[in-house]
Amino acid sequence: MAPSSGPVTSAVTALTPVQVAVDDVHVRYRTPSSDTSAARDVPRPLRVVNRLIGRQANVAVRALAGVSLVARSGDAIGVVGLNGSGKSTLLRVIAGLERPIRGQVLARTQPVLLGVNAAMVPELTGQQNVRLGCLAMGMTPEQAAAAYRDIVELSGLGPQIHHPMKTYSSGMGARLKFAIAAAANPKILLIDEALATGDAAFRERSQDRMDRLRASAGCTFLVSHAAKTIEETCTRAVWLHKGHLVMEGDAYAVAQKYRWWAWNLAKGEDEKASSLLDDAFREGHDTAVRVTDLYDPSAPPRHVRAR
Repeated sequence: MAPSSGPVTSAVTALTPVQVAVDDVHVRYRTPSSDTSAARDVPRPLRVVNRLIGRQANVAVRALAGVSLVARSGDAIGVVGLNGSGKSTLLRVIAGLERPIRGQVLARTQPVLLGVNAAMVPELTGQQNVRLGCLAMGMTPEQAAAAYRDIVELSGLGPQIHHPMKTYSSGMGARLKFAIAAAANPKILLIDEALATGDAAFRERSQDRMDRLRASAGCTFLVSHAAKTIEETCTRAVWLHKGHLVMEGDAYAVAQKYRWWAWNLAKGEDEKASSLLDDAFREGHDTAVRVTDLYDPSAPPRHVRAR
C-alpha cells in the first residue's frame, strides 16, 4: 500500500456546537429479488401470484441499522465502506430525502446534498444550469450572477460551460454540481463521491473550498470508496458495514483501519479480514457516545425527522 500523507488537523472540541445529530437511525426498503430463500417471508398467496405472472417478489433490505453520530461546526466527516454498506443512504437520511423507520435526524439548518438540491437539466447549457441550480438553492438572481465566475473557476469547465450538460462526462457534471452547491455557502454540505472526480488541480480547488466552508463554522460529509481521499480531506471518519456503524473517530485512524481490512478482504484473506472487522466493531463500541446526551430535546434544531 502506498504511504499516506498526514492527517488533517481540526480545532473542533466537545464544546463546539452540534450541527447534525443522527440518533439510532434504522432504514429499510423493499426491492425485487430472484433469491427464493429471501422470498420465504412473503405471504404464500402473494408468492403464488408472483409465480403466475412472472413477477419477482419484493424483499426487505436493511440499509441502516441503529446508526448514531454527531457532526459539529468545523467537522469534515468522511464516510467509508464497501458498496451497499449504507453510505449514500446515510446522506439521504441526513438530507431529509429518506425517512427512517426508527430513530431521528436533527440538523440546525437545511443540509445541501450535492447533486440533488441543485437541479440539472441535460438539454440546457452549463451556464444555464448554474443559474437554475443557484435559484433552486434559494439564491436571488443577483446572488446567482455574482457567484457565476467563481462557480465556473471551481468546476474547471472553461469554455465547455457553454455546452449542453448532456454532452458532459459524469465527472464534469459532478464537478459542476459541487461548484454550484459550494457557492451557496451551506452550513451543512453532503458530498457523495464528487471529489474523486477530476484532476489534481480540481481536487486542490475543492479541498480549499471545503476548508473555507469549515472555517465559516459549517460541516461537511464526504462519501468515498478511497480511504486516501478521506485521510487527506477529512478530520473525522465513519466506517459503515452492511448498514452498521463499525467505528467513528479521527479520520486518519479510521481510514487506516478500513484500508487494511479492505486490502486483506481483496487479497482473499477472509479470516484475517473477519478478525480485523471484529476488532474494529469492538473498538467502535467502546468509544461510542450517546447522541441524546449532546442536544436539548426541549429546543430541537429546525430540520427534524421524528421517530
